[in-house]
Amino acid sequence: MIENRLLTSFVAVAEELHFGRAAARLNLAQPALSRQIMMLEDRLRVRLFDRTQRRVELTAAGRAFLERARRILAEIERATDEVKRVASGTAGRLAIGFIHSSTFSVSPSIFRAFRRQFPNIELRLSEMTIAEQLMALENETIDIGILRPPIANDRISSRRLRIEHFVLAVPGDHPLAAREKVWLRELSDEDFVLFSQHNSQLFHSRTVSMCDRAGFLPRIVQHATQIHTVLGLVSASLGISIVPDVARELNMRNTRILEIEDRPDPVSVDVAWRATDRSPSLASFVDLAVGMGQTEIGGRHVEGGRKGEA
Repeated sequence: MIENRLLTSFVAVAEELHFGRAAARLNLAQPALSRQIMMLEDRLRVRLFDRTQRRVELTAAGRAFLERARRILAEIERATDEVKRVASGTAGRLAIGFIHSSTFSVSPSIFRAFRRQFPNIELRLSEMTIAEQLMALENETIDIGILRPPIANDRISSRRLRIEHFVLAVPGDHPLAAREKVWLRELSDEDFVLFSQHNSQLFHSRTVSMCDRAGFLPRIVQHATQIHTVLGLVSASLGISIVPDVARELNMRNTRILEIEDRPDPVSVDVAWRATDRSPSLASFVDLAVGMGQTEIGGRHVEGGRKGEA
């Protein structure tokens, strides 16, 4: 095994071609430097220098080894710097899952700010459903999830990024389109475009539940999974829909967004991670994301709630 100190000593002598100057450069006694060069030559079983009382010259083997030694030392220096950056949370890699609707609110701003502040941390991004993210966090295929609670898993910690109230989306030519607000009970005879129970269980169950409390069950004429699809179907006059207020960010043509007087309980967007993960780069992402989540981004301001620590 060739130690780093032997390579450093060799490069110094090869560049100075003088043992005295190389020893001074390395802050070593000349006899100690000579012993290190002899030890290196012994381990390589080649002569690296031709020495006389008047001069020191590299052999052909020495010239070839000098190039490799410089590369090795440079790579060690780069590796050392990278390890220090990873340990400090300024370098590394993060795999992040995110729900589709977050791309209309918090995700783009967070990703942009994080890449700007931590350019040496690579982000690997994947659009996923809430269920897929929870499974991926368990399986350690992602490090961070941007999703909606509830999270019924004590092994996963989370912080709130954004709170979203429910609003009503109606076609632009609908009789309610001239209104600013509406009571849920007024919608009992309407056709609904509803989020899919299979892929959007949270929104589906919340919509059915709030309508039930208002005294009716929604008459569902069409299901969809993504919020832009739901709004597209509303725009096509297939029905009305109850959606989170991030829908305003889509500015869908021929669609009006109304407040709901009943003020059903809101939903939130959280950042989640494995509770046992103490990665500095993960902590950097969570801190930045939560900080930005405390600023209004196309919606109402909310203080960042807490379940566990990064």
